[in-house]
Amino acid sequence: MSLNRLATGDDGGGPENGRATLRQVIRFVRPYQWRLAAYAALLAASSIAGIVPPLIFKALLDNAIPHRNVVLLNLLIGLAVVCYLASSGLQLLGGYLGTLIGTGIIRDLRQVLFDHIQRLPLRFFVHTKTGAIQSRLYTDVLNAQQMFTGHLYTGSVGSIAADVLLLAFTLTAMFVLSWQVTLAALVLIPLLLVATRWVGARMRSMVREQMDLYGNMSGFAAERFNVGGALLVKLFGGFDRESQGFADRTGALRRNNIGVNMLSLLVGTIVALVGLLGVAAVYWSGSHLILSGSLTIGTVVALAAYAQRAYGPLMDLASARMNVHSALVSFERVFEVVDAPTGIAERPDATPHVARGDITLERVSFRHEPASAGLVPSLMAAVPNPAATDPDHDEWALRDVSLQLPAGTMTAVVGPSGAGKTTLCMLVARLYDVTHGSLTIGGVDIRDYTLAGLSEAVGVVTQDAHFFHESVRDNLLYAKPTASQSEIVAACKAARIHDLITDMPDGYDTIVGEGGHRFSGGEKQRLAIARMLLRNPRIVVLDEATAHLDSRTEQSVQQALQAALAGRTSLVIAHRLSTIQRAHQIIVLDRGRVVDTGTHDTLLQRDGIYRELHARQAIATSSP
Repeated sequence: MSLNRLATGDDGGGPENGRATLRQVIRFVRPYQWRLAAYAALLAASSIAGIVPPLIFKALLDNAIPHRNVVLLNLLIGLAVVCYLASSGLQLLGGYLGTLIGTGIIRDLRQVLFDHIQRLPLRFFVHTKTGAIQSRLYTDVLNAQQMFTGHLYTGSVGSIAADVLLLAFTLTAMFVLSWQVTLAALVLIPLLLVATRWVGARMRSMVREQMDLYGNMSGFAAERFNVGGALLVKLFGGFDRESQGFADRTGALRRNNIGVNMLSLLVGTIVALVGLLGVAAVYWSGSHLILSGSLTIGTVVALAAYAQRAYGPLMDLASARMNVHSALVSFERVFEVVDAPTGIAERPDATPHVARGDITLERVSFRHEPASAGLVPSLMAAVPNPAATDPDHDEWALRDVSLQLPAGTMTAVVGPSGAGKTTLCMLVARLYDVTHGSLTIGGVDIRDYTLAGLSEAVGVVTQDAHFFHESVRDNLLYAKPTASQSEIVAACKAARIHDLITDMPDGYDTIVGEGGHRFSGGEKQRLAIARMLLRNPRIVVLDEATAHLDSRTEQSVQQALQAALAGRTSLVIAHRLSTIQRAHQIIVLDRGRVVDTGTHDTLLQRDGIYRELHARQAIATSSP
């Protein structure tokens, strides 16, 4: 029974779907082809060694015992022991080699999946639950691993190959001894094939549902067990509501598991019954042939042993059909993510270094693609109509924007909420590509730089800076892994965060907590600024980087930033207009368009959005 046969049939996925998945699996198998050849040779040798003992016992019953030949008896028993030892040793060695191959393939698959997920567009993570992504990386890959783990699982490539070889050699030996008894033993095989095909048609859809339920449960728990989710539940007293939500998901998973297990149990019962009836058929037909003088007792005993030996692989292959269906579903779910377009592509001849820091936008327009475009549908299963989650995807976030940002100057961007300020910053960092127009840095189209080179040149501090659940030092070194301690200290002093860090019991070895929750909003922002300064980029993008700072801290950080940004091109989004008064130019955005440009003083003299925003903030500041 081939993997291709196991992968196809009326299983809800269709034959072509199964074959396409297998072709992708083979790409990961191909680097191990020589090890697989050695593995197949070991399996063949083990199977050959395994069919000899019944022939030995035949000779024992037909020759050694009737003739009371003790020497022959001892020789035959010794030979049987040698065969058993050889078969066991070959199986052990083959299992070890098969496990090496299987775990290597799965390691490669998991690495490819992880690397690809990192490069997926930002909107993929906006529209997908973290727990659902983790489910693909862990649960689905672990389930797919069953196909490549030597003899450890029924349904693995190793166990299927071993079963096929053992069945082929065993049936050959049976036909040689008696074709009549062999046919009698196999008469019930059609029943077994019908049963496994019937179950396989239902198993694949149930397993896919099972994986979706696991992902849904994992995503639900992941959202509630991070710091932000746990805090929200506690603040609103939602313990009972969340408990019921989790119970609903585990209940649905339990019902699915019952159905899957009952199908497996049904097949197992049918296979066991067919095996017992097959052995009974051997003894019934063999006994009649003994009475007629056509066969000896030793031959019938050998045939019965072979029949029992043959039904073991048959039982495994019947179960393998369901296990392979389960593994293929997981492979399909993994490849569904691996095949998702990354969106931001790097050209083969891309330039690795940014030589200058001047930025030019010429008639740049941008709009987000609909939520459903290029994403993974099954990871958005909670959304009935993914496109409906982005009804304004036809609206332009930026429209016909032309700007000049000279090297070494500070450009501020202001405007009401939804004006397109953050989108502009994301385009400069190339988290998105422009829809129309061109964006150049140093006179080179931004798409002609390597992603690594662009990352080195453009440092970004977002409004809600994120940190890994690691030490302060490790989070800072993420910007520059080769930085010395003196460089780290200098960056933190410039960001006015060094004294706070050294006052902590563990200093720079302090664990920041998930997302940096051990620090206040203003402390996180200063730490993020220190990380950016350690990066020492040519271009700096600050997206509301001082939004969470109090007035005193903001003043000190602004002084540090003025010195740190000197000589660099900076693009600053600031809600507080007082922080951008010294900008070389201020861009006013409204509904994606540039509606005004000038310095702080010139914009205040005009009757426009900037003066209106400034007046509102002045009133808010003077209010008690």
